[in-house]
Amino acid sequence: MTVVTRFAPSPTGRLHVGNIRTALHNFLFARANGGRFLLRIDDTDRERSTAEFDQAIRDDLDWLGLTPDQVVRQSERFDLYEREFARLKADGRVYACYETAEELDLRRKVLLGRGLPPVYERQRPEAPVPEGRAPHWRFKLDHDQPIAWRDLVRGDQRFDPKLLSDPVVRREDGSWLYLLPSVIDDVDLGITHIVRGEDHVSNSATQIQMFEALGAAPPHFAHEALLVAAEGKLSKRLGSYGTMHLRDEGVEPMALLSLLARIGTSQPVEAKADLEELAAGFDFAHFGRAPAHFDPHEVELLNAKLLHQLPYERVQSDLPPEITPEDWAIVRLNLGRARDARDWIAVLHGDIDPPELNHDERMLVREAAAIAAGLDWASAPWKSLTDAVKAATGKKGRELFHPLRLALTGRDSGPEMAPLIERIGQARAVRRLEAAARR
Repeated sequence: MTVVTRFAPSPTGRLHVGNIRTALHNFLFARANGGRFLLRIDDTDRERSTAEFDQAIRDDLDWLGLTPDQVVRQSERFDLYEREFARLKADGRVYACYETAEELDLRRKVLLGRGLPPVYERQRPEAPVPEGRAPHWRFKLDHDQPIAWRDLVRGDQRFDPKLLSDPVVRREDGSWLYLLPSVIDDVDLGITHIVRGEDHVSNSATQIQMFEALGAAPPHFAHEALLVAAEGKLSKRLGSYGTMHLRDEGVEPMALLSLLARIGTSQPVEAKADLEELAAGFDFAHFGRAPAHFDPHEVELLNAKLLHQLPYERVQSDLPPEITPEDWAIVRLNLGRARDARDWIAVLHGDIDPPELNHDERMLVREAAAIAAGLDWASAPWKSLTDAVKAATGKKGRELFHPLRLALTGRDSGPEMAPLIERIGQARAVRRLEAAARR
């Protein structure tokens, strides 16, 4: 069996962290099993769906590296839905209903008041059809057929269909609800595994009978624990944490994906440089049922760790043009974002303001300037400089290294000084030491 998964967003907004996680897990499971990953645009809601969001979703997935093997749109498949709907209607598996929303709500309240489950009560076949009222359509569940499956995350699942309402699949105006078109698509596209949140478990129970009514074996299901923030359920603030935020903040896609691939599992969260590494260890057997806690701060930490291992070619498009491969090798261990390399352009290639030093520090850097001017800069200049200044002044440790770093870079901390001073160059280093000694 060739594994085929799908990600099915509605084009009513940009991707956020929750649906990015769903897309990622579908992608990784397909890649881990040598399968295919499909994008299905669920655009049956013509009022809210837009071409702009359709394009934005595809652009976001491409930027994340989650490029699908195939793209389909539900708006282009209405003929297929009509044919399958007619077949189910002929088989008696969909039927017309005429209750208003107010009538249904009143009936639910009556049932709850009697201590009964608020399950839709089917109308008798001889019930009169209200004059002038268009029907909505429900799928008729088989009450004699228990619904059971082994979920890849939740284990054995079992539902009594008598305790489920026959789901509405089509509205009075002929428009489609999610459940039935999704099943028709999954059958037609050969979807083998459906990966989604645990809030869809009851939907899966009813959809399993839809698969069977269409003469198809249900796919495998993996219902994951929902993503939550520190304050509880995923907030609107985190709901807006997505590709737009990542791009604005200069965060590498793999920093977010590395976190989303592992939170909620028994595996450690590690910064991975590419999706192949993440796919190699992806298995739903590692997933637990406890909520997956998402912390944006972890993305920041992973982004820094990721930058420390990325080669220049991977980040070149995010770097200022003045930063060379040699510069990147020096500064990347001190960056949280690639674009922050711009803060080191002046240190590496330009002029800096001389720092304020105390009297003893000025004396030390004055001695260092004289020594630096006579050094062989091609042979370990940092070691030669610090050894000579130590011998001349008797200073060591922080009293030696801190004023030299300040004078040469204008900063209290930063990259390792040995490669940095070579990049600064002898003439520039001497000028900076002399300027700091004079201030």
